[in-house]
Amino acid sequence: MADWKLKRNMLRAMALLLLLCGVLALNIIYISVFKAKEAAENPLNQRTAALHREIVRGRIVTVDGQVLAETATDGVRTYPWGEAAASVTGYNGENIGGAGLEAHRNLELMGMSKDFSRLGPISQLLQADRGNDLVTTIDSRAQEAAYEALSGNRGAAVVLDARTGAILAMVSTPAYDPNVVEANWQSLKGAEESPLLNRVVQGLYPPGSTIKPLTAAAAMGEGVTDEKENFKCTGRLELEDGSFIGEYQGEVHGHVHLEEALAESCNVAFGSLGLRLGGKRLGKYFENFGFSQEIGGEILMASSHLPKFDNLGQGDLAQTAIGQASLLVTPMHMALMASALANGGTAMKPYLVQKVISPKGITLENNRPEKWRNCLDTRLAAVIDGYMEQVVQHGTGTAAAVKGIRVTGKTGTAENASGVDHAWFIGSAQLPDRTIAFAIIVENGGSGGRAAAPIARQIIESMTR
Repeated sequence: MADWKLKRNMLRAMALLLLLCGVLALNIIYISVFKAKEAAENPLNQRTAALHREIVRGRIVTVDGQVLAETATDGVRTYPWGEAAASVTGYNGENIGGAGLEAHRNLELMGMSKDFSRLGPISQLLQADRGNDLVTTIDSRAQEAAYEALSGNRGAAVVLDARTGAILAMVSTPAYDPNVVEANWQSLKGAEESPLLNRVVQGLYPPGSTIKPLTAAAAMGEGVTDEKENFKCTGRLELEDGSFIGEYQGEVHGHVHLEEALAESCNVAFGSLGLRLGGKRLGKYFENFGFSQEIGGEILMASSHLPKFDNLGQGDLAQTAIGQASLLVTPMHMALMASALANGGTAMKPYLVQKVISPKGITLENNRPEKWRNCLDTRLAAVIDGYMEQVVQHGTGTAAAVKGIRVTGKTGTAENASGVDHAWFIGSAQLPDRTIAFAIIVENGGSGGRAAAPIARQIIESMTR
């Protein structure tokens, strides 16, 4: 009997050991297959960190050949553009991890592919001593102009090629200097002005009147107004709950058609359209323009804060239609909206890396334009785009006008509960070789027409020289 009990206990112990070995094997398989990419790309991975010390990390360059990041002969990673391109390059530190392209394209910069990295220790035997170069979509002229125009302010600017989705400029200020980010890490982390935040994709702001082209598109698309309707603006829109919406600085626009209402940024007209649409139909157009959707790839974008459109009261509904209430969006999303209106209703997927080139000059990756969303009917997009041209020619956005260039736009002065209003400007410009779309925000800048529209003009002019 004793022998039988001993054998039974031994069998149980063996079964338990086999079970534990099986669980361990499954965990190793899970990490090797499903978590390999995440582990390999994590700059805090000790094996990755060891490789950093042995490999000359690849360069990051603009599409026109300007070097944004490279490794010097002494092995030190340098960033010739410093703060001006920090939102593009990011940083890479053994003790602080990484951000920007340095993090999102870590494997390529180390000369590895995603599949190659899964070989584990074997990959070290096959590893080249130099990483691949990243050719970005950044146009150095636009990047420099945007940075110089925003310097001294908190804000963001992003410029897209409306036909392809290529990111031509991406600037967030104040910024950090990637050359000394690790040395200054503690002070940067606690800085009140948040220099480590990429405001283009992570900053959330009320869009203010820059959302009015969407409201106009929704109202015309749903048939609650047309181009002939005459709105009467007395300076305030009275609501059933006893509240009201007023015009900026108490203006009274009188009788205006929809085109004039957009050019003059009439809150009464657009608040009224929001009430007619109702939450469900207005919310459909936020969905159409992708405000609830992520982009992916190198664009790690914060999610928009959208209201619950089915449960909006009159006050919140009218405020949402003019870009206020609880609505919060990123500058990148506003640039995508502007690009869709300039591109016949289609928003192209934004991307930051044009090519990955091996040390031997072989193109390992060559990205092509990719459709992101069909946002709007082509005819309706053309109508709204035409209205936005009037904003620049005769309305609140005249400071963005550039002689000989067709520029469209929409200003925004977004109310800010914690201080001075934020200044916005979004729009597009038809350059000789491409159509660009952009979004610019100057935190606490006040009037969008005075603070943000001139920045758009500077960017456009830089790209036409």
